Amino acid sequence: MSSELNKIIEGVLFAADRPLAVDDILNVFEEQERPERSAVKAELEQLLEHYAGRGVELKELANGYQFQTQADLSPWVSRLWEERAPRYSRALLETLALVAYRQPITRGEVEEIRGVAVSTNIMRTLIEREWVKVVGHKEVPGRPSLYATTKEFLDYFNLKSLQDLPSLAEVVDLDEAGKKLEASLKAEQEAAEAEALAAAELDAKPVDPDHPEFSESDFGDEEDDIDIDDEALAEAMNFAKAYDVDAIINPEVDEDEGNEAESSADDDQGHNEKATSEA
Repeated sequence: MSSELNKIIEGVLFAADRPLAVDDILNVFEEQERPERSAVKAELEQLLEHYAGRGVELKELANGYQFQTQADLSPWVSRLWEERAPRYSRALLETLALVAYRQPITRGEVEEIRGVAVSTNIMRTLIEREWVKVVGHKEVPGRPSLYATTKEFLDYFNLKSLQDLPSLAEVVDLDEAGKKLEASLKAEQEAAEAEALAAAELDAKPVDPDHPEFSESDFGDEEDDIDIDDEALAEAMNFAKAYDVDAIINPEVDEDEGNEAESSADDDQGHNEKATSEA
């Protein structure tokens, strides 16, 4: 019966679309063939051990046992469904977190901690999702409702009990780490912007020594290191090739043209001297 019972329990859990408690499993059997509760629990323990670490594993949740794919496989498994997961507002998630950690809690106490009003739509959504329920009323004037989380909340977030929630110290540490990371990124961005602004100002300065705004301080010491990237260097070389910069800075005079110019200058000088003597 043990092998047969194991297969039945495995099949029932696989076909179910929700977690099944031990009583739910027992109810699938006719009364005359119903096994002992201890036998069902023993088979469940064997299944838990058998599926541990596999792509599909058996999980014990608040409402019972359920087959699930490993959380690490979510990037691949999620591609089977085109629909996007529902998105919830920050206000709703903050309210849910306060109910989870401070339950039972009234709506007014949630508002006092958050510092803002909690809309009726938020509480209605949490109740409709069956994540939160009214568990009583606080004995104060007005007797406001007390809210607490449900087993459906634990099942949805893959928790067996409230003890599986992250400790508040861990939550605070994550929050502080997030703030430090945000500050670090902001500092890096400001440094990059300052560097870009300095580079832009440097590019805007004149480099012509004859320019009235030119000063030797613009160039600094000759021994200073200057960082030039490959792209800028290539552009400078292309510019030099296109406009023959070296020829403009250091013009070369053809020897014949030079001699001719020199001879012409001598002729002009002799002509001027002759004209002067005749006068």
